[in-house]
Amino acid sequence: MTDTTLLLKNARLLATFDDDGREIAGGGVFVRGQWIEQVGRSEELPHSADEVIDLAGQVLLPGLINTHHHMFQTLTRAVPAGQDAELFGWLKAHFGLWSRLTPDMLQASTRVAVAELLLSGCTTSSDHLYVFPNGCRLEHTIEPALQLGLRFHPTRGAISLGESQGGLPPDDLVEREGAILADMRRVIEAFHEPEPGAMVRIGVAPCSPFSVTPDLMREAAHLARAYGVRMHTHLAESDNDVAYLRERHAMTPVQYAETLDWIGSDVWHAHCVKLDAPGIAAFAASGTGVAHCPSSNLRLGSGIAPIAQMCACGVKVGLGVDGSASNDAGHLLAEARQAMLVARAGGDTQSLGARKVLELATRGGAAVLGRPELGQIAPGKAADLVAFDLSDVAFAGALQDPLAALVFCTPARASWSIVDGRVVVREGQLVAADLPELCERHNRLAASLFDAPA
Repeated sequence: MTDTTLLLKNARLLATFDDDGREIAGGGVFVRGQWIEQVGRSEELPHSADEVIDLAGQVLLPGLINTHHHMFQTLTRAVPAGQDAELFGWLKAHFGLWSRLTPDMLQASTRVAVAELLLSGCTTSSDHLYVFPNGCRLEHTIEPALQLGLRFHPTRGAISLGESQGGLPPDDLVEREGAILADMRRVIEAFHEPEPGAMVRIGVAPCSPFSVTPDLMREAAHLARAYGVRMHTHLAESDNDVAYLRERHAMTPVQYAETLDWIGSDVWHAHCVKLDAPGIAAFAASGTGVAHCPSSNLRLGSGIAPIAQMCACGVKVGLGVDGSASNDAGHLLAEARQAMLVARAGGDTQSLGARKVLELATRGGAAVLGRPELGQIAPGKAADLVAFDLSDVAFAGALQDPLAALVFCTPARASWSIVDGRVVVREGQLVAADLPELCERHNRLAASLFDAPA
């Protein structure tokens, strides 16, 4: 039995983000099974396939990659008590709600988050789940993500340091550290796929310096490296975050991470808004990655991460939409636009242009997640591809540079999203789910969070 073939042709512009940065007018891609076989001008490719998609008037690019998310938070967007709070106050406004999560809620919130990402052109996403009340388990997020067709990097997070021990979270969200480590082992052994082209990669992700102990960070690092999986946490997100580490441990965030063996090519940290010059240098030298979440950082008043400096020093940087209760959106193309704009707030209009932020959203994210087969359109790479239709009013007058228009103009919905060689968004519609039905059930479950007794 031969692999199914797919031909994408006649794109107004094909942006490969390959090693040569090729942009091909009238470009196309021939896919066999999971993998890209040929790339070039449409007339140079095979003329037939099991499915042929004509992309006239559209921009074709690699599937976007989201390096930081909390999908369960789609249930608690725009919560009134947290709308105008900084990070610590925002967390305190939400912990009580999150303690009521159920497995059904995790599944529903994941479906909505994944649908939102796929419709924005995101084909690969990490997820950081760090609360596990009421029988919630990591697999309650894996099944719905795969069912909708997303390439998924779920991370087993944790909270082990409650208020009574000097942490920020309430004690009722704290798990025993032995149980946390045992469950990390369980999900790695059950779900992690190490091979190229894998649809599921498990990560280890204690939540943050103010919600887990140093012992758990060290033990989680040992466990992750024993299994060969990646490590993820929050770091240097806000002034309060930095002050907590200085007061409790007399260290900067990167110094703290170094003492716990939490830097290296298998580690990526979310936010890093307050990363200083020595920290940037340490990340660059060690190959440590950063998930840049500009919308969330602005929403919580945390500041603007020094991404231009990180890129100039060689730090691996990807983009993240962050939790849908601190963004409060899951549109990765919008996040690329935000990354470009916030970099210009200080007057620098050169370092993060449209193509650079799209590179962060593709190749950058692939590097951060350790996926060299993703993030570019080239023979031998995974067939993760997205297209955007330029006929919408939002792009009128912007067709002199259609690739830049995707970033400068109103963020668009993807017309096509293809993951692992399979169409998951077809002509702007999800293939595997009814979107109004997903949203209706999700809204009912979200309402029940607020209706439940405290």
